[in-house]
Amino acid sequence: MQRSTRRGHRSVPHTADVRIEAWAPDREGCLAEAVVALVETFADLSGARPQADTEFQLPPGDDGDLLVGLLDEVIFRLDTEGTLPLDCDVRPTGDGGLTARWRSTSTDAVELVGAVPKAVSLHALRVGPDDAGWSCAVTLDV
Repeated sequence: MQRSTRRGHRSVPHTADVRIEAWAPDREGCLAEAVVALVETFADLSGARPQADTEFQLPPGDDGDLLVGLLDEVIFRLDTEGTLPLDCDVRPTGDGGLTARWRSTSTDAVELVGAVPKAVSLHALRVGPDDAGWSCAVTLDV
């Protein structure tokens, strides 16, 4: 994957579903970029204002489990609370898990511009270090 910045994300063409890629110098930055990439596949956040702060813990797991858990949390909160993260900060915990924090807004405050993801697919899931830091790729079922 050719990168134009040290940290970023993009959607890539995929049959019937949505595939995102994210990258950053470190694992936590890469996972945070994946959250932003997920939301940008279906919501226009321009002009949205933060309405709440969210923090939660992910239990210890391998990098793939942590990525899926983080993205699943976004989808869960979308379905149950009608909220979306405007940004994301991910920090490691001492036990191998993660703490995630984001400022969130209501889905009523944003324009939905694409198919809303229903789940994270484990097929062709990729996350790990590479020549430029960390990168991941994941398919979202819509």
